[in-house]
Order: sequence, then structure tokens, then C-alpha cells
Amino acid sequence: MMSVFLIYSPMVLLSGFAYPVANMPKIIQYVTIINPMRHYLTIIRGIFLKGVGIRVMWDELLILAAIGLAVIILSSLRFQKRLCPLSL
Repeated sequence: MMSVFLIYSPMVLLSGFAYPVANMPKIIQYVTIINPMRHYLTIIRGIFLKGVGIRVMWDELLILAAIGLAVIILSSLRFQKRLCPLSL
């Protein structure tokens, strides 16, 4: 439940879903660049509302791929395989 308030709510508010990113302060606009929901919403709006193809959305797709790759690399570095002896 805490993750909803600490992670999910700020991601939704900073994604541009409720408020346009252009109307946010400049410092917050730079923070939203690392938010994957912002780029996903840009792609969804482009496809559904404007009818553009994938060729127009390459920059957003590359940013999402970079964020995904960074998350996978960081999580694989953080993952540690441990063998715990069973104590009976």
C-alpha cells in the first residue's frame, strides 16, 4: 500500500496524464524525463489520437528501451544468489 503513495502516485502525476508536462516548472520537467509513464503516454497519444506510426515515435521508444535496459542491468547487479543452510 505504501508503494502506491510513494511510487505510483508521483509517477502518474508527473507523467503528463492529468497535467501537461509543459505547464510544470522546468526542474520538474527535467525530473519527468526518467519517468517511463511519460514516454509511454506520448506514444499512446500519438498512435491513438494523432494516428502516427512507429517511425515518428522512435525517440520515445529508444528512451523507453534505455530505461528498461538500465533497470535490467541495475537489478542484475543488485541480485545476489545466496545459499542459506537450513537449520533444523
